[in-house]
Amino acid sequence: MMMVMQPEGLGAREGPFAGSGGGGEYMEQEEDWDRDLLLDPAWEKQQRKTFTAWCNSHLRKAGTQIENIEDDFRNGLKLMLLLEVISGERLPRPDKGKMRFHKIANVNKALDFIASKGVKLVSIGAEEIVDGNLKMTLGMIWTIILRFAIQDISVEETSAKEGLLLWCQRKTAPYRNVNVQNFHTSWKDGLALCALIHRHRPDLIDYAKLRKDDPIGNLNTAFEVAEKYLDIPKMLDAEDIVNTPKPDEKAIMTYVSCFYHAFAGAEQAETAANRICKVLAVNQENEKLMEEYEKLASELLEWIRRTIPWLENRVGEPSMSAMQRKLEDFRDYRRLHKPPRVQEKCQLEINFNTLQTKLRLSHRPAFMPSEGKLVSDIANAWRGLEQVEKGYEDWLLSEIRRLQRLQHLAEKFRQKASLHEAWTRGKEEMLSQRDYDSASLQEVRALLRRHEAFESDLAAHQDRVEHIAALAQELNELDYHEAASVNSRCQAICDQWDNLGTLTQKRRDALERMEKLLETIDQLQLEFARRAAPFNNWLDGAVEDLQDVWLVHSVEETQVRKLVPSRDQTLQEELARQQVNERLRRQFAAQANAIGPWIQAKVEEVGRLAAGLAGSLEEQMAGLRQQEQNIINYKTNIDRLEGDHQLLQESLVFDNKHTVYSMEHIRVGWEQLLTSIARTINEVENQVLTRDAKGLSQEQLNEFRASFNHFDRVSRGLALPSLISTHPLQKRNGMMEPDDFRACLISMGYDLGEVEFARIMTMVDPNAAGVVTFQAFIDFMTRETAETDTAEQVVASFKILAGDKNYITPEELRRELPAEQAEYCIRRMVPYKGSGAPAGALDYVAFSSALYGESDL
Repeated sequence: MMMVMQPEGLGAREGPFAGSGGGGEYMEQEEDWDRDLLLDPAWEKQQRKTFTAWCNSHLRKAGTQIENIEDDFRNGLKLMLLLEVISGERLPRPDKGKMRFHKIANVNKALDFIASKGVKLVSIGAEEIVDGNLKMTLGMIWTIILRFAIQDISVEETSAKEGLLLWCQRKTAPYRNVNVQNFHTSWKDGLALCALIHRHRPDLIDYAKLRKDDPIGNLNTAFEVAEKYLDIPKMLDAEDIVNTPKPDEKAIMTYVSCFYHAFAGAEQAETAANRICKVLAVNQENEKLMEEYEKLASELLEWIRRTIPWLENRVGEPSMSAMQRKLEDFRDYRRLHKPPRVQEKCQLEINFNTLQTKLRLSHRPAFMPSEGKLVSDIANAWRGLEQVEKGYEDWLLSEIRRLQRLQHLAEKFRQKASLHEAWTRGKEEMLSQRDYDSASLQEVRALLRRHEAFESDLAAHQDRVEHIAALAQELNELDYHEAASVNSRCQAICDQWDNLGTLTQKRRDALERMEKLLETIDQLQLEFARRAAPFNNWLDGAVEDLQDVWLVHSVEETQVRKLVPSRDQTLQEELARQQVNERLRRQFAAQANAIGPWIQAKVEEVGRLAAGLAGSLEEQMAGLRQQEQNIINYKTNIDRLEGDHQLLQESLVFDNKHTVYSMEHIRVGWEQLLTSIARTINEVENQVLTRDAKGLSQEQLNEFRASFNHFDRVSRGLALPSLISTHPLQKRNGMMEPDDFRACLISMGYDLGEVEFARIMTMVDPNAAGVVTFQAFIDFMTRETAETDTAEQVVASFKILAGDKNYITPEELRRELPAEQAEYCIRRMVPYKGSGAPAGALDYVAFSSALYGESDL
C-alpha cells in the first residue's frame, strides 16, 4: 500500500501558516486524511469540483477530460496522461488490459513517476485509486497539484504556499477592502480575486464599482472574467464559498495558483520589481544611516559648541560656597552630562564605519558627511573640549585653594586686628591725661616708670601692626572680595598706631619737664627732707610699693593663660580633621590602585581579542560581548570611587601620596575602555558583513588578518600605569599607515608606481584619513569576487516595469512596487525631459545612476 504523496523537503508544521519557506504545512492535513475516513461534506464538494476542473484544464490539451474524478482515474490511463501533460515528460507504456492487475500496474506507474520527482509517498496505494476511494483520490490529485502547480512558486526567498500567499499579498496590497492572510476566509467576499485580475488586467474589471457587501456578485465576476479572458476554468461555486464558514483551503489554493501561472508572463516584471526593491532597500538603509550620522553629528557638535564657553568661563566667585557650587556643577557634568555624549561619539564612529563598509560592499560611493562633520572634525572638536575641560578643573581647584587661603588669611587678619584693637582701646585717652599736673616728684617718677613700661609694650606691638599690614597686603594681592573693608580697617589701625606714637612722645616730654620742675622744688625742700628723713624714707617706700602694683603685667599674662587651652582645642580639632582626610585618601587610593590596573588589563585583553586569529568571527564576537557585559557590571566600582572622590573634594583634599591614579585618570581610562570595546565589536560586525558579502571562508579571513597584522606594526592601548598628565593613545590597532600598506602590497607581488598607489589609496581611504582599515583591506583584496547589482541592471529592471519606455509614471511605480518603495522613487526621481512623455513622467535612468553615485542627483 502506497502513502499519500508529499513533495520532498516540505516538513510538518503546526498550523496552516506556521513558519516560512516550503509548503510543509500540508503534512498535518495529509495525516488528517489518514485518520478521518470522511471529508467535511462542504470541503469534499469544493475539492471534487475544483480538482476536476483543474485536471480538465490540462487534459483538454490532450483532447480528453474526466467527468467523475473517483471513477475516471481508476484504470490509471488518464492519470498517466495527466502527468505527461503537466510534466512534459513521457511515462512508461501503459498496460492495455482491463483486468484489475492491469489497472493497478498503470496507477503504480503514475505513482512511481510522482515519487521520481522527489515526492515522498504517505498513506495511499494504487488499490484505493482502482477501487474508487474518493478520499484517497482527492488526496492524490492534491499532491499532484502541490508538486506541479504550487511547489515551484518562489517569491522573495519564500516558496510553495508561503510564496503564493506572499505573491497574493504583494499584488493586492494597494486595493481597498482586501487583506489576504490565508487561503480560506480572505477570499470569501471575492474582492481579492477581482484585485488579482485588475492588478494585471485593469481593462477587464472596474474595481471601483465592486462592493464588499456583494460577495456572490464579486466571485461570479471573477470566475466569468477568468474563464472568458484568462482561460482559467470555473473551479468553484460562489454560493458554496459564501455559505461555508471556512472554505476549503486546497480548493482555493488550487484555483489561485492558476492565476499565478496565468500571469506568468508578468514574472519578468515581478523579478524586476524584486531587484529594484532590494536595491532601494539597500539605499534606504544607507540613507537612514547617513541621516542618523548627520543628525547625531550636528547634535554632538552643537553640544560641544555650547559647552566649551561654559568651561572657558574662568570668572571666579567671591565666596567658597559659590565656588563649591561650581565644582558640584562640574562634577555633575562629568558624571551625568558627558558620559552620554561619550557614548554618542562612539556610536557616531561605529555608524560611520558600518555605513562605509556597507557602501563598499554594495559598490556605492563612500559617504562624505557635510562640511565640518567629518569624523576627524568631531574628534578635533572633542579634543578641544577635553583640553578646555582639563584646564577648567585645574582652575576650579586652584580657585578653591586660593579662596581657602584667603579664608584663612582673612580670619587671621580679623583675629589679630581684633586683639590689637582690644589692646589699644582706651590707650589714647590714657596718653592724653594730665595726671602729672598735681603729682609730686615721686609720683611723676612713678608715672615715668609706668610710661616707660607702656613704651616697651608699645614697641612690642609694632610687629603685630606690621603683621596686620602684611596680611592686608596679601589679601589685596590674592584679590580678596572684601579687600575694601580689610583696607579700611588696616588703615584705621595704622592711623591709630601713628597717633599712639605721637601721644606717647608728648606724654614723655611732659613727664620729663614736670620731673625737672619737681626736682628743683625738692632741692628747696632738702633741708626739710633731711630732718624728716625717716618719715620721708618710709613714705617714699610705701608710695613706691603702692606704685609697683600698677607695673605688674599680670592681666596680659592671665589672658595668655586663657588662650592656651583654646589653642590646644583648635589643634586637637585640626588633628582629628587631618586624620579623617588621611583615611579618605587611603580609602580612595585602595580602590583606585585596583581599578586602574583592571582597566589597563581589560584594554589589553580587548586588543588581543580584536587582533587574535583564534576562533571564528562569531566566537570572537561572543568573547567581546562577554567582555562588554563584564565591563558594564564593573561600573558600580567606578561610581563608588566617584563617591569617595567627592568626599575628598568636599574636605578640600587635593593631593594623595598613596596613589598615582587621580579621578580624572580613571575617568579617561574608563571612557576609553568603553569606546574601545564598542569599536572592537563594531569592527568584528563589519568583518562579518564583509565575510558574508564576499563569501569568504574563515581560513581566508585568517590569512588576510595575518597579512594585515604583520604590517600593522602599531597597537592601541591605554597608558594608565605611572600616569602622567595626559592619556594619549599609544598606537593604533586595525589600521595601517600608507607606507605599511604599500609594503604589504609589494610583498604580495603588486608592481606599484606612485600613480597606481595613489589610485589604490583613493579606493581604500576615500575620506583621506591617512590610514587603511582592515575592512578596507579585505574589500580591496576581494573587490572582484562579490556579485552585486549595478546601475545598468537597475535601469533594465525599471525598463521592464515601464513597459520598455524610457520613462515611468507614478501610477506604474505604485502598481509595481510596494507603497514605501514607490513613494521613495517618486520623491527622488526628476521629471523626464524627453519627447512624447505624458505629464508627470519620471526619469528612471538618472535615478538609477544616482543610486550608485554616478550622477549629481
